[in-house]
Amino acid sequence: MAHLAALEQWFRSVSRALLGYSGGVDSSVLAIVGSRTLGPDRFLAVLGMSPSVPAGQWQAAQQLVEAHGVPFLAVDTNELDDPSYRANAPDRCYFCKRELWTRLAAIAERRGFATIIDGTHRDDLGEHRPGASAAAERRIRSPFVELGLRKAEIREAARSLGLAVADAPAAPCLASRIRYGLEVTGDRLRQVDQAEAFLRSLGISGDLRVRHLGTTARIEVNPDMFELLDGRWGEVVPALGGLGFSSVERDPRGYRRGSLLPVAS
Repeated sequence: MAHLAALEQWFRSVSRALLGYSGGVDSSVLAIVGSRTLGPDRFLAVLGMSPSVPAGQWQAAQQLVEAHGVPFLAVDTNELDDPSYRANAPDRCYFCKRELWTRLAAIAERRGFATIIDGTHRDDLGEHRPGASAAAERRIRSPFVELGLRKAEIREAARSLGLAVADAPAAPCLASRIRYGLEVTGDRLRQVDQAEAFLRSLGISGDLRVRHLGTTARIEVNPDMFELLDGRWGEVVPALGGLGFSSVERDPRGYRRGSLLPVAS
């Protein structure tokens, strides 16, 4: 298909590429096309590991690249050591990405990778993404942006590659669920991770967020999941209560991207 051909041509224009890999559809397409085009000696997918990554996500990410023969490395990141990150202001993502790209830049320098890339695409450009500033500081390149590709086109490319993640919902870091101004801690990240894992075990599919509001968990799902969630509510409240939430609510508006962002008055 044309999008894959264009991406292959993009990779041929660079000598060696290191990818900031997450296991999502965007970085998975880059991982497979990049490794196939450049070969195992000139491509590396690197996953940043931290408490903000859901427990099952890194395992699935590793399984995907291993299944396709993509050179892979997992490295620990320590954004929780940064008070600016823990403070959880609306620019929190900047400090997380600064930590990630600093670590990946060091790996790239040691291993001789001239180009570091990420999965940012054209649809991302109009969103609240303070992490983009950290990427710009490190001159991270975004092949999808340079090629003008949107999310729908990337999903189409993933389907043509036979990737199971082609239609997977977006999975940003767990810290994105914690209300701004509420400190990001390992315990709160685990609460969110375990709460969402429990809801998935009930059959909740598609977009899902457990927003951590302090003592309250606010559940956001797509409207077509309302009936299932409401029917299991008698299990949901005690389960999330056992994780430390004193109250649980379902957002009647359903899942919304950026619902925790401050609203200008």
